[in-house]
Amino acid sequence: MTTAPSIPAMARLSAALPFWLSLILIPLAMIAALYGGWALLLLPLATWYLFTVLDYFTGLNEENEDPQTPEAQLYWYKLITLIWTPIQLITIFGAMIYVVNTDHLNWLEEWALFAGFGIISGTVGINYSHELMHQKSKLERWLADILLASVLYSHFRSEHLLVHHRYVATPKDPVTARYNEHFWRFFPRVLIECYVSAFNAEKAMLARKKKPWTDLSNPFFRYWVLQAGFIVLAAVIGGWWGVFLFLAQAFWAVFQLELVNYVEHYGLTRKHLGDGKYEHVLPRHSWNAAHKASNWLLINLQRHSDHHYKPDRRFPLLQTYDDNDAPQLPYGYPLMTMAALSPRLWRKIMNPRVLAWREKYYPEIEDWLPYKQGTNPLPR
Repeated sequence: MTTAPSIPAMARLSAALPFWLSLILIPLAMIAALYGGWALLLLPLATWYLFTVLDYFTGLNEENEDPQTPEAQLYWYKLITLIWTPIQLITIFGAMIYVVNTDHLNWLEEWALFAGFGIISGTVGINYSHELMHQKSKLERWLADILLASVLYSHFRSEHLLVHHRYVATPKDPVTARYNEHFWRFFPRVLIECYVSAFNAEKAMLARKKKPWTDLSNPFFRYWVLQAGFIVLAAVIGGWWGVFLFLAQAFWAVFQLELVNYVEHYGLTRKHLGDGKYEHVLPRHSWNAAHKASNWLLINLQRHSDHHYKPDRRFPLLQTYDDNDAPQLPYGYPLMTMAALSPRLWRKIMNPRVLAWREKYYPEIEDWLPYKQGTNPLPR
């Protein structure tokens, strides 16, 4: 009698289930919509505070899966990113239908509810779109586009793939927060610069093909159509108030995204080799965090050092590094993003770490002012 072959550990649903914790946010959103009042605090409490507490008790996960694990063993990990798009859209627009046809929430509660939805679509939705946009599958890329359009930030895909990954930690990357640049200066700057850099990157690609930016192959046309479609849908459901609620959700999603972007590369720079040449991207050019629970929620986004080093790796195979190879955040993203809201607290936590990073990896650099001010030559 032959025995059935055992299922590899990575291929089991039980191994992937911790990364499905984002689904607990959906019933919390429903409770918030049904009850209002103090229930509206459930979403920020769960994403920012609960996972910070869980990080304290679960500790660090410093184990790495085999990066050569076959794609077939990653089914249960991929599935959560595939099903999230319809789940998020049904949650947001289903709640919109509910609140505009009932009167148990006042206008302030409705705003707070959709601001809370922005925490979901920013913490989870944009993060999942980030995973999806890096894949070769047309389905996954379309799902990424739909998620980004639902927060009116479609250009993030172009900016992230064509600008951020290419120019991270150089003066040409708007998303790399400079040393001593506080978040409240960073946020309005990137809102403008990222859109412009994304559009120019796509325009330059078309120019290399001898096509104008108005060519319909420019993905910005797809971005604009998808975004307009969601605004029209919100208007059909709730008129101008529906549009306002949708915009509130989108704003807080983008706010959450850019908070994370601020944390990921703060103060880190690639060495300028002269004549606009920079060293290759290494794990040392992103902050790493091995905190277990918040990596469950964020599908290993905090293993950001490896993501920039090997951007084509799916999230369950991303590697973590010790402080010999990558700088380490003292806490996970939920707590670090809250700290980033206070410039004084942020500088107290992070500036000594940036200075230690400089001394450790680049003791030969004596003048850091061009790096701090972003005045080194733009990369070629």
